[in-house]
Amino acid sequence: MTTCKRIISIGAHSLDAELMGGPLLLKYAKQGAHCTCVHVTQGRLEDPNATKEECEQYLNELLNQNERAAKALGADSMWLGYVSNSMPTTEEFQARMEQYFRDEKADLVITHWRGSMHPRHINTHDAVVRAVKKLREEGNPIRLVYGETFEDLVGFIPQAYFTLSDEEVNQWFSALNEYTVFRGGVNDFPYQAYYPTNLKVRGIESNTNEKTVCYMHASLIENQLW
Repeated sequence: MTTCKRIISIGAHSLDAELMGGPLLLKYAKQGAHCTCVHVTQGRLEDPNATKEECEQYLNELLNQNERAAKALGADSMWLGYVSNSMPTTEEFQARMEQYFRDEKADLVITHWRGSMHPRHINTHDAVVRAVKKLREEGNPIRLVYGETFEDLVGFIPQAYFTLSDEEVNQWFSALNEYTVFRGGVNDFPYQAYYPTNLKVRGIESNTNEKTVCYMHASLIENQLW
């Protein structure tokens, strides 16, 4: 691992930033880095009969889950203030990310790969990539990698592998389990089976018996692997 002092993982929805960046965030946090999970949007109750109070309670609980998950990783959490039906234009989103990365003096950014089944993941990818590319063109050494989630696997190529100790695996899953959706309380995707299994699969393909996660380099931005 290279030395980084400011790491930001940006996910389109709650849980995305922790799934993609969690393993690197907890490793860098132990080295004293300032790590942040950025959530572009928050979910909302889809029930048309939900009261204003119920909607506010749902949002507040989700924000609490954001904070608890980040804390478990040794990180902090930030919501950009958008909901699923109020995404900004790519230009506005890019400008906001560009300024945020400058202000925070970000060393490493982790976000979605573009090959996703989800439009908001693609929107997030496009804005973050454009922002990082602009900064690098100005001479800023900021780095970008794409994390892995089951929703972003079209064309995803594992290029950088990191092994996790049992303690780190437990810390990561403790963070993920702060989310009701990860525990199976929102949809029927088998998070609890998929992600532990993926740790074994990535270990096998990288020729190790250790539990392993992977990342993809931003090859259109960086002119060499690091």
